[in-house]
Amino acid sequence: MRFGWALIGAVVVGILTALQARVNGQLGLRLDSGLVAAVISFGSGLVILIVLSAALPAGRRGYASLVTGVRRRSIPWWMLAGGFAGALTVATQGLAVGLIGVSLFTVGVVAGQTVNGLLLDRVGYGPAGVVAVTVPRLIGGALALVAVALALVGDTVQSVPLWMLVLPFLAGAGIAWQQATNGRLRQRVGSPLTATLVNFIGGTVVLGVAATIAVAVAGPPASFPTEAWLYSGGAIGVAYIFLSAALVQYTGVLLFGLGAVVGQLGGSVALDALWPAPAGPGLAQEAAMVAVALLSVVVAVAPWRRRPRA
Repeated sequence: MRFGWALIGAVVVGILTALQARVNGQLGLRLDSGLVAAVISFGSGLVILIVLSAALPAGRRGYASLVTGVRRRSIPWWMLAGGFAGALTVATQGLAVGLIGVSLFTVGVVAGQTVNGLLLDRVGYGPAGVVAVTVPRLIGGALALVAVALALVGDTVQSVPLWMLVLPFLAGAGIAWQQATNGRLRQRVGSPLTATLVNFIGGTVVLGVAATIAVAVAGPPASFPTEAWLYSGGAIGVAYIFLSAALVQYTGVLLFGLGAVVGQLGGSVALDALWPAPAGPGLAQEAAMVAVALLSVVVAVAPWRRRPRA
């Protein structure tokens, strides 16, 4: 019973991920500044995490381990840099999703994660050490790139700046690196909450500097929207991070990842169907590229077994 509910929860995590992208993208459009929208989202999530880290015993223990590790230099500086990739992801949401849509953004992210995940596993960067690059994983990476190619077919995206199409792929590659880095940091501090807090601190600082420069050059937003839901991106991010930590023990990493991808890709198509983006592909094209992206993940991570020889 717990397994079934946990698997449903994994799908919900994916849907929340797609929803966060749409919320941050819409806030970026309304403010006419994706960087200001990103720092609002990341900053609000940081406030929530600071409160939780202070209130929960696991958060306090993890923070004490972090301080001790930094002082003794058993935690190197690069383990504290995962927030840079998170900053890139949220900034990309604020800068691009409002125009290109959630589906195109999500497919680019999945492709970047899959391809860079192959490279990081091959060099042994993650906490699991060197992971063999098998034929199914290579096929999965190739299918992820095919999904991106499908997204670029047609005239709709021709009016979109090239950087808006490249950034989601780079954000996905950054997420793969961030997950590997966070995994190693969690091993040192013993708390996923503390690792997440470190990420939000670093990301908020980076985005704060970038937003300050952007405002100095282009000026501040003319006005801030009054709808409360536009400022919920940070809370949504914290919610799916905690759901992930709570549910993965019942499903395992493999099934949880698949469930989250199903929710993320399916949720992105639903959001774009209900709320079309100005420069997003059509619904049929979105469904095709999302299906190929989902297939790429299934092929890459499913435990294929060789048939025994007669």
